[in-house]
Amino acid sequence: MSKKLSLCVMFLLLLFATQSFAEQVVKIGALYPMSGRGGLYGKDSEIAIKIALDEVHKKGLPKGIKLDVIITDDQSKPDYAVSVAKRYITEEKVKFLFGVVSSAVALAVTEVSKNNKIIFVGTDHAATDLTAQKFQPYYFRVSNNTYQSMMAGAMYLKEMGGWKKIAYIGPDYAYGRDQWMELKYALDKLGVTYEVVGEYWPKLYEPDYTSYITAIINAKPDILVAGFWGGDTVAFIKQAKAYGLFSKMKYFHPDAGGNYEVMAALGKEMPEGLIMSARHHVNWPDTPENKAFVEKFYKQAGRYPSYAAEGAYAGIHLIAEAIRKVGNADDTEALVKAMEGMKLRLPEDPKGFTSYIDPKTHQIVQVQAIGVTEKNKKYPPAEVMLGKFKVYDANKLWPDFDYIEYLKKTKK
Repeated sequence: MSKKLSLCVMFLLLLFATQSFAEQVVKIGALYPMSGRGGLYGKDSEIAIKIALDEVHKKGLPKGIKLDVIITDDQSKPDYAVSVAKRYITEEKVKFLFGVVSSAVALAVTEVSKNNKIIFVGTDHAATDLTAQKFQPYYFRVSNNTYQSMMAGAMYLKEMGGWKKIAYIGPDYAYGRDQWMELKYALDKLGVTYEVVGEYWPKLYEPDYTSYITAIINAKPDILVAGFWGGDTVAFIKQAKAYGLFSKMKYFHPDAGGNYEVMAALGKEMPEGLIMSARHHVNWPDTPENKAFVEKFYKQAGRYPSYAAEGAYAGIHLIAEAIRKVGNADDTEALVKAMEGMKLRLPEDPKGFTSYIDPKTHQIVQVQAIGVTEKNKKYPPAEVMLGKFKVYDANKLWPDFDYIEYLKKTKK
C-alpha cells in the first residue's frame, strides 16, 4: 500500500471515529427558572447536574455515550416553557426533557412529552396530578409529590394530638390547592377529627401577606398549615413573625417549609419550634451518600444546596442507569421500561432504604422526615435547622391508588 493511500485510509478511519464519537452524545433539554424568586433552584440544579455528570462519566456509559445537558430559563411561564421544549425536540434533537420547578410549567411540558413520545424526567415540582390523573407513560418524577408529604404530615398531626381547629394558606394554583385537598383526604383516611376555620389563597410571589395574617390570627386555629415554597415561605415567615403569629398557634409546613434555602435566607429571623419538612435535608440522614453529596456541592458552590439540587442530581442518575440497562439511548420504549421499578440509592435515603420508581405511576417512592426548627449553627448562614426528626415509611405514603381514583372523580 502506498504512503499516500495509507494516509487516506487513516484519515477516513479518523473521520469515521470522530463521527461515531459525535453520535454518542445524548442531549438532555433542561428547563429551570434562572432568575427571580425561583432562580436559586435553577442555579443549584445546574451545579448538581455537573456533579452527577462527573460521576456518570467517570463510571462510564455503554458505547462511550456522553450526556450533554442544555439549560434554558423557563421564566416560570408555561407557554414559554412549552415553546422551549418543542424547540429542544425539533432543533436540538434532545432525547430527554428534564427539570422544571413550577408545577404549572410541568403540567404544560408533560403534554409536549406525551405528544412527542420524549421522556420527561421531572426533578423539582410536586403537584400530584402529574403522577395521578395527568399521568402519561413518558413522564417520571424523582422528587416526592405533595401527596407523600401530606400523608406524612397527617400521620405527624395524628401522633401529635391536642389540637382541633386547623387553617391552611397556600399559593392559588395546582401545587398549593393539591396540598390542602390531600391533607384533608389523609386526615380523614386516618380517622382524625378536625374543624377547618379558614382557607387562604394568595397568588404566587405575593409581596404582602398582611391581610391574610390578620385573618388567620382572628380565625384562631390551633394549627396553621402552609403550602408555600421558596421565597414565598421566607416572605410569609418574616411578615407573620412581626405580627406574633407563631406564639398564637402551631405552624406546620410539611412539604417545602424546611428546605435549607429557607433557613439560610432567614438566618437569625427563623423562629424555633416550627414543624417542617423538605424534599432534601442537608443535615439528615447522617449517611455517607448524603455527606458526600453535600460536601461536593459545597466545594463547587461555596454554599450548601437547596432541595432542588438533589432532585437534579437524582434525575441525571436515573437517565444514566436506564441507558446502562438498555445499552443505548435510542430505544425510548425500552428506556421507559428500564426506568419503571428502578432502584436508586440517593442522598436522601436513610440507612436500610433505597428510593425506587413506582412502575404504575412513575412516581419515586421515598422516606419522609419531619422535624422541628431548633438552633444549629453548623450550616451557615443558617442559624436554625430542623431537628427532632420523625421518619415515615415510604411504602405507607405512596402509591395510594384509592386517592388516584378519588382525583379522577373530583377533577373531571
